[in-house]
Amino acid sequence: MKLTLLTAALAVALPVLLSSCGSSDSAGPATTQAAASTPSILIEDAWVRATVGAKDTTMTAAFMSLTNPGDADIRLTSATSPLAGMVQLHEMAMKDGTMVMREKPGGVNVPAASHTHLSPGGDHVMLMGLEQPLKPGDEVPLTLEFSDGTSRDLTVPVKVFTEEEEHYHPSETPAAK
Repeated sequence: MKLTLLTAALAVALPVLLSSCGSSDSAGPATTQAAASTPSILIEDAWVRATVGAKDTTMTAAFMSLTNPGDADIRLTSATSPLAGMVQLHEMAMKDGTMVMREKPGGVNVPAASHTHLSPGGDHVMLMGLEQPLKPGDEVPLTLEFSDGTSRDLTVPVKVFTEEEEHYHPSETPAAK
């Protein structure tokens, strides 16, 4: 336990100590640059569901893991993409005994020192008004806006996804042969 605390203290103190080396003119900007380059939200495993072969190729969803290493909650408040006429943050919710997809009021919370998963059947980024079908291997530019004033530009790969078909592109189930 003491070794872990000592290691953590050194990890925090070492950059501060090293930045104090050299002239006072260079210490300020270097510290500011280091703080500015620390991301408020870490984004991993982002992907967009392919639309090729779906009944409605004008909409799809993006999924990802959002991690907040900070000490205050941050919300994903909006998203945009030049490939979509409209982008909304959605959730799956129970309404009159049926699961429905709807816009998520207030955005998606990413708790302090924790993470949130945007996943099929749950919270997700909905891309609507697509001008062309998306096939596996394509890439989607996506910008995420957060409540702390930061934004993140992503290039998200398009992947095949067949489960949860009814949630995003209703289609008939093929008959067994």
